[in-house]
Amino acid sequence: MFSFELIKESKECKARLGKIHTNHGDIETPIFMPVGTKATVKAMTPEEMKELEAQIILGNTYHLYLRPGHELIKEAGGLHKFMNWDRPILTDSGGFQVFSLGNLRKIKEEGVEFRSHVDGSKHFLSPEKSMEIQNYLGSDIMMAFDECIPYPASREYVEQSIKRTTRWAKRCKEFHENTENQALFGIVQGGMYEDLRRESAKQITDIDFPGYAIGGLSVGEPRELMCEVMDYTVDLLPKDKPRYLMGVGSPDYLFEAVERGIDMADCVLPTRMARHGAFFTSRGQLTIKNAKYKRDFGPIDENCNCYTCRNYSRAYIRHLFNENEILGARLASIHNLFFLINLMKSIRISIKEDNFMNFKKEFYDNYGY
Repeated sequence: MFSFELIKESKECKARLGKIHTNHGDIETPIFMPVGTKATVKAMTPEEMKELEAQIILGNTYHLYLRPGHELIKEAGGLHKFMNWDRPILTDSGGFQVFSLGNLRKIKEEGVEFRSHVDGSKHFLSPEKSMEIQNYLGSDIMMAFDECIPYPASREYVEQSIKRTTRWAKRCKEFHENTENQALFGIVQGGMYEDLRRESAKQITDIDFPGYAIGGLSVGEPRELMCEVMDYTVDLLPKDKPRYLMGVGSPDYLFEAVERGIDMADCVLPTRMARHGAFFTSRGQLTIKNAKYKRDFGPIDENCNCYTCRNYSRAYIRHLFNENEILGARLASIHNLFFLINLMKSIRISIKEDNFMNFKKEFYDNYGY
């Protein structure tokens, strides 16, 4: 059975320690969740993700529905068995991907009609269909189907959108049957309007979900505005349930989110950066293709103990990228994922020791923020 245990609240800020209990294991929070869009964290095996101490990964409802199909995954025994991952999985609703299709989709009260980005075939995704797909996938945490609000958006649009998101959230909860094994999270929208965020939070929390996400942030708005919206939105969510900030993965955004009481965050950023030869390091971001690393035989980050940094030099990894060798992207993915997972582990320790703000300042000073 799903449950959330609040272990400690920081004396310095809203940061907190918690533990999420699921059928596939416990998750220590605050947590960064690597994204496995198509039933794989790109370039990584599930065994390697365990070695990195990933506690939970994400799957993408939209992509898995299109290929290979949720029926096939159910036939395989669910997403855990299909991809050989026995730890918790969170699946999104597919809403973000559908709404990002632009002219390829049409919003109706019943749901969203869209054309596949793969072959142009026509599909329809409704709250009920999203629940059916996620039920078939068998994820431990599933997300309600919401309308993703772009930035910027007019007040009139946002007002109508949050009402639709609430109606869809109610339909999701009514359709969702496997409540013992799969927890359904509601999503708070409201754009950048404080009163509309408050209205959306009231409507969504009244439906009573076991966890809540803050949607519609990290969509192009200035960092200061994102932090401002987080500040007042987190306070509108129940303390005894997990809080999830969707689509955030840079070190600074993770610190800002945790400081404001966020328990969960996810992003494709670490593996996307890795495929382009960009690395997180304790001294800031490093672009390995730069000529100055041609004869640099030191590790990517001298303060890192990941497999990549223990075994390979900047010069060698630069060579791999210049020759378009797959190993380059693999080594970069291992490092970037290790960096964020280990960073969150250090953040949890700092909260436990009531030293979060000092740790944040030290990290920012070294990173160059």
